[in-house]
Amino acid sequence: MVRLNVHDSTLSLPASVVAIGAFDGVHRGHQKLIGNALKHARETGVPLVVYTFDPPPKVYFQKSLLLTSLDEKLERLKALGADHIIVQSFNEQYRARKAEEFHQDLRKLNPIGIWVGTDFKYGADRLGDICTLRRHFSVRTVEPICCENGKVISSSRIRLLIQENNEALANQLLGW
Repeated sequence: MVRLNVHDSTLSLPASVVAIGAFDGVHRGHQKLIGNALKHARETGVPLVVYTFDPPPKVYFQKSLLLTSLDEKLERLKALGADHIIVQSFNEQYRARKAEEFHQDLRKLNPIGIWVGTDFKYGADRLGDICTLRRHFSVRTVEPICCENGKVISSSRIRLLIQENNEALANQLLGW
């Protein structure tokens, strides 16, 4: 069971590299982002922290299909090399938090680098974005990963493939 290294937002570290995202499905795009963050962490000798949400915001807001249970997501994140995993409960209280409150959580981790996708948004009304985050931290992004036919691999696309009963392609994009 992975829960031994799962924390809430009170985790405090002297230094870290942090990968942030919903990571629903932990698909090939997520794997690339976490892989880059892991390489950065190992090169600098600090732990990799994966900061994620349960349920994923899209599931919370839009009642979208959940691609992976929390336990399955944790197993996959651990398999990708996460040293610590923060699972933030995504609920009405959390959704109302201002971006600065999120920054305070991140400061406890003393990140030397934060890795996010290019469409990352956070805070109440999604007012925080990569530019906001870069005013406070060193931020690196990973461009979206495309499949063989040139379409972006995303959790939304995988959900659509599952709804269309194209589980073979969905599983290919998940990459597990």
